[in-house]
Amino acid sequence: MLTTTAPAEAGIKQGRARALCTVGGTLAAALAWVVEVPLLGIHLTYRFGTGHIQTIAAGRVIGIAMAASLLGWLLLALLERRTPHARTLWTTIALVTLAASLAMPLAATTTSAAAGLAVIHLTVGAAVIPAMARTARAR
Repeated sequence: MLTTTAPAEAGIKQGRARALCTVGGTLAAALAWVVEVPLLGIHLTYRFGTGHIQTIAAGRVIGIAMAASLLGWLLLALLERRTPHARTLWTTIALVTLAASLAMPLAATTTSAAAGLAVIHLTVGAAVIPAMARTARAR
């Protein structure tokens, strides 16, 4: 009986920790948006090509941060089942994805919007990547 409850408890604690990583990344994004938009007055706007200028609202920031965190959780869980080097591989993929996501601020319409978007991306990455990597279990 002890052998069946110990792994279940570890799985519950790991799931709880990863859920907190997701919530933490989402809250970090929301906090960054609140500081940048209402407090500093930065207009987070972007344009792709000749399209219309679009504004990035709080809901979009929160939704994308949550989706990215959940996808990171899913990837880590899959890698843990497939490879003994899940933590290293996941961290590398996460950092490359963060670097690639910094291309989005290049579509910003102003320098302040580009800096604001970059700060949001880096804030979520700083909150999620190290915390989620720590939850990776050894195979």
